[in-house]
This record gives sequence, structure tokens and C-alpha cells, in this order.
Amino acid sequence: MNEMEYVDLRSDTVTKPTPEMREAMAEAAVGDDVFGDDPTVIELQELAANMIGKESSLFVPSGTMGNLIAIMVHCSRGEEAIIGDKSHIYLNEAGGMSALGGVYPHPVPNQKDGTLRLGDIRGAIQPDDQHRTITRLISIENTQNACGGIPLSVEYTRQVGSLAKENGLKFHIDGARIFNAAAALDVDVKELTDPADSVMFCLSKGLASPVGSMLAGTREFIARAHRLRKMLGGGMRQVGVLAAAGLISLEKMAGRLKQDHARAKNLYEGLKQIGGLRIEAGPSSNMVYFKLAEHIRMAEDEVISEMKKRGVLVDWSAPREFRLVTHYWVDDTGVEKAVQAFRDVLA
Repeated sequence: MNEMEYVDLRSDTVTKPTPEMREAMAEAAVGDDVFGDDPTVIELQELAANMIGKESSLFVPSGTMGNLIAIMVHCSRGEEAIIGDKSHIYLNEAGGMSALGGVYPHPVPNQKDGTLRLGDIRGAIQPDDQHRTITRLISIENTQNACGGIPLSVEYTRQVGSLAKENGLKFHIDGARIFNAAAALDVDVKELTDPADSVMFCLSKGLASPVGSMLAGTREFIARAHRLRKMLGGGMRQVGVLAAAGLISLEKMAGRLKQDHARAKNLYEGLKQIGGLRIEAGPSSNMVYFKLAEHIRMAEDEVISEMKKRGVLVDWSAPREFRLVTHYWVDDTGVEKAVQAFRDVLA
């Protein structure tokens, strides 16, 4: 079985560039982006800033780098950032904020709905005491991946923004899937980003670009971010060949994410009928989480291996728990194939 026959539900990071993207990449006008004269990058950064409602934006190689740069702009070494204990920044970015930025993470519990309780945030803000670290930043993640791909509402985001402002703090959104959140809530993405001082979002997940993320904020913020990108090794040269795909992500792919969400719901409905699975709630965006039922004695790796034999790629997210993610390259037939494969494997 060759690669193109697999239904790949491991993540939306597996998306390959569309034929239109490949054509645009091949024909992209390029320059040297470190000198600031790559026209395609300039166009992408202007479009991203406009769509997200910020003054300026910066093309970075990855979301992890984008989040790290934002934290390092907002916080000095030895200062503190309040983040969720299930956030990507805390769990999945190799401790970069501490190791490279010298910034202390202050985790507070993510609730089942993905939010951080406002009281918990308020209680985590350090008093003005020479024995304590100085709190500088609050960060939330939208959609909240580890809580099921849950979108955080406009109202909640505004409340966090107000809390940050009242306490003289900066507010960053890890918006890796912020366009999924906007699609799920049926709102303009600017409503979700307006309260934030900075926003990072990925082009390389549901938006299907092969590489890249965007970091957005004020012109002053992006000027400092640009210098840090260079320091961290993110200065790229003729990167318009990648930015060309990013333009298509924003112009065309952002508007079709509801299709992925609909297929996630169909996937959930199919899996819900299989006795060997425990599914507590339907998907809020493009992610379906479930656990193996107690009577299923197969280990996670066995399930993964058997699914692959049937042409479906899946991955586990925790012991006896799986996360399936729909995206541009998973169609209705792929959803049906995945459901049938699980039915056969767990029979």
C-alpha cells in the first residue's frame, strides 16, 4: 500500500500542500527575507495582520518559535508567565520559555471547557514582593488542543483581556488553530484576537501549508520579535516559496474549515456505535477524542498497527486514549473507512 492510500488521522499537521499551493510555490516571486525584500513574504505578513486585526505580523518557521518569541518580547529573564497546565506551551514546547527565555511558567489548571478560571488567573498574579517573581504575561490557547480541541468564546477571551489590562499584564494567544475556533463559533477571527497584545497562529495545520506560522501584534512588538527571530535562528532567505502557500492558506483554506468540523462530527457519530470505544462528548472542532473500553485488551500500539494494516493512520494521546483529527485530506470516504477499520479491529 503506498502513501497516498492511507487515511491519515494522526493530526492536521500531516496536511500536504494542495496542487494550487505547489504551483504557487514553484512560481513565487522571491527575495532575501533577512534583508526584508522578499515580496511574497511581505504580502503574506500584510494579509495575516489584516485578517487577524493587528498592526503587523511576522512569518516564523513554527508555532513553537512564534510562542517563544512572544514570551521573550513580553517578559524579561526571571519574570513569569501564567499559562494553562494543559497548554501546548507548557506541555509540548520542550521548556523553551525557561531554557531559552529564562521565563518562569506559572501553570494554572485548564478546566474541561479549556478555559482557565478567572479566579485562578487572578490568584496566580504575584504580589509586589522582592521574594517573588514578577508576573508579566497571561497566555491562553485557542482552540485548546489537550481539552478536546475546544474553542474559547469571544466573551471569555474579552474577560481575560480585561483582567490582564486591569493588572498591567500582557495577553498572548497561542492561536495555533484560531481559525478553527472562529469557524466553530461562527465569528470573525478578529473578535477572538482583538483583546490580545499578541497572537500566534499556524499555517501548517488545518490551513494545509507545508511550513510556517504567523506572529502578530503591534509594530513595536513585531520589530522586537524580528530581532529575536534572528537570534533564535529563524532568519530565512528566499522563503517566499513557502509564503506563497501561506497566502493560499489564508485566502482559501481558512474559509473551508467547517467542512473538517462536519467530518469530525460524522466520524464521532460512526465511532459512537462501536462497543469497544468510550466517547464522552462530540467534537467541538476537528478533533475526536475517545478511550478504549475496559474489555478491550489490546495495547495502544496494537490498535495503531492493526489500523495501519487497514489503511488508516492513528495515534494515541494518553494511555488507552486516542485523538483523531480531520483535515483537508480526509474526505467522506476516508471517514467511512476509518469507522469501518475501528469496527473490524475491535470486533
